[in-house]
This record gives sequence, C-alpha cells and structure tokens, in this order.
Amino acid sequence: MAKTITIRFYQELNDFLPSVKKKTGFSHTFNGNMSIKDVIESLGVPHTEIDMILANGNSVGFEYKPVNNDLVSVYPVFESLDISSVTKLRPEPLRNPSFILDVHLGKLAKYLRMLGFDTLYQNNFEDNEIIDISVKEKRIILTRDLGILKNSKVTHGYWVRSQKPGEQVAEVIRRFDLGKSIKPLNRCIECNGSISPVEKQEIISQLKPKTIQYFHEFYRCTSCGKVYWEGSHFSKMLNKIDLFRNGERTEKELKNK
Repeated sequence: MAKTITIRFYQELNDFLPSVKKKTGFSHTFNGNMSIKDVIESLGVPHTEIDMILANGNSVGFEYKPVNNDLVSVYPVFESLDISSVTKLRPEPLRNPSFILDVHLGKLAKYLRMLGFDTLYQNNFEDNEIIDISVKEKRIILTRDLGILKNSKVTHGYWVRSQKPGEQVAEVIRRFDLGKSIKPLNRCIECNGSISPVEKQEIISQLKPKTIQYFHEFYRCTSCGKVYWEGSHFSKMLNKIDLFRNGERTEKELKNK
C-alpha cells in the first residue's frame, strides 16, 4: 500500500537534493513498510549525515516506520552541540574526532595530520576495509563516495563537498567545529605517527651539513622515523595552519602562501 509523507531536510542536507526539494517541505510517496532510514536514503541523503529525525514533532530512530500523512523533519549532524538527550539515532556525538579517508583524499589527509588530527589514509584502502576500521576504531569516514556512507554499518561519516584540498580542510574544520582543537605538528604528515623531540646527536647521520650547522631543535616520528626541524618548510607550514585555523580561507589564498 502506498504511503505519502511530507518531509523536509535542513541546512547542508539540502546539498543532496534537487533544487525543487531544497529548503522546503515536499510530499513523498513510497510503497511497502520502509523504515525512515530507507526512505531518506532513497532520496539521496546518506544516514551518516543525519543527527536527528522528528516525526510529527517527536524524535525517532532510523528504524521508525513512517505512516500516511506523517510530517518528517531531518537535521544534519551536530558535532559541536550535544543533543544526546533528544536524538534517537546514535549513542553520542564524537567529541574528539579521528578520521579515516578514502583513496581520493590523500592531500586532505596530510593537511589534517599537519593540524594534529588522527587521520588514517592509504591509497590502497578498499571500501569495506575503510568501513570496518571506522566501526572498530570509532573513526569518522571522510569520503567523496556517497556509496560508502550508505552502508548500514557506518555510524559516523561525511561527504566532502569540495574537490580542492585547501577548501576541503576548511570545510572539515567548519563541519566538525575543529578550530579550537588544532594542535599543529603533533603528527607525522607521512604516516600519522606521533612526533616527539629528539636529541640532535641521535639523528645527526640523517642530516645534511647545513642543517647540522644552522638548526638545533629536532623532532622525530615515533612510527616511521621521519625527522622534522624548523627550517623554511616549517614557516610555510605555519602560514598554512594560520589559514586553516578559522576554517574560512579559500584554495586561492592557500596557494599564495
């Protein structure tokens, strides 16, 4: 038997809708005993982008079965606002987010590591592997592939809208309210390992003569052994971090630094 509901999506959830359905309530008819999760994803919106669903003013879970003439409101993830007392969708938001990225987001992974965020990335990760790691380690999936986010096992994920790495960083910072959580140069850009101070004599064999002569403070990745110091590359990294911190800069401004 066909059922008709009125449904409205709020804020950035409208990114997934055709223009005639954006920022307005619209009628939607479907057949069978579908859950609200299935109804929503049939309209193109991944469940991982959603933090609260109201059916006739009451918070409901993804398993809710809409009935004829229901009025449904769908809200995006509130990572910076604790709504655990009213939402029925997941136990709690992620207050200290860590990430796993798909194969299309390698540059974004390096930028997030530069800002101090725990970010897993390999260019040979399979979709199922990303999903399994995300569930096991409670990592947010960042992806350009909507199919990953529609997998029923995924609980936290975000579809990155921009295709430009600099804009992607600003987007993620805004989306998860990370501006105050930036801890630059705590993680290795290459492997995501932790960086710790190291005595110059311990790594002197890895340094070039001018580096030995002009620099005295060094850091080393505890995982891969990569050595860092405050050279010209360091000041460039700090400039990029300043641009990223407020989450509002553009790709053009990033390239000019």
